[in-house]
Amino acid sequence: MSYPDARYLDEKGASSGVFRTADTPPDLTMGPKTDDPAQRGTEVHYLGTGATTGGAFGLYRWEMGPRRTGPSPHFHRTITESFYVLDGSIRLYNGERWADGRPGDFLYVPEGGIHAFCNQSGEPASMLILFTPGAPREAYFEELADIAVTGRRLTPEEWTDLYLRHDQYMV
Repeated sequence: MSYPDARYLDEKGASSGVFRTADTPPDLTMGPKTDDPAQRGTEVHYLGTGATTGGAFGLYRWEMGPRRTGPSPHFHRTITESFYVLDGSIRLYNGERWADGRPGDFLYVPEGGIHAFCNQSGEPASMLILFTPGAPREAYFEELADIAVTGRRLTPEEWTDLYLRHDQYMV
């Protein structure tokens, strides 16, 4: 394994870091927007998108409320996905079995690896999700949130189209 080709070629470094404070409001809320903690949906923080990282990675803080939530088993053809549990208990699926992820637990899934996650603990839980390279996952998240908020029902063909546009292959 060696370092990749240089992407920055100037002789001097640049002041180009981006700082985001922990109290920055979420960029997206999936599910009900409510003050009732028992009904809280998932809040997504776009920590580093593919657009802001020059396509290197996408990093998101996923804060789930106590209601059951999470995708069914699926895989991606173009991106890897990694999960790091911050708080609570998150069920993680590695393509063979489900495990209860606790704070500090990590799951890496290469391209083509079947995976899923869910919060079924009845308590809030949070994790980091990392995609490499930095695909435009925000559009997928936002489309799912819009479907949930509006109650729109998609046909099987519309679901297939949505998944194909976002490198999501359900199993």
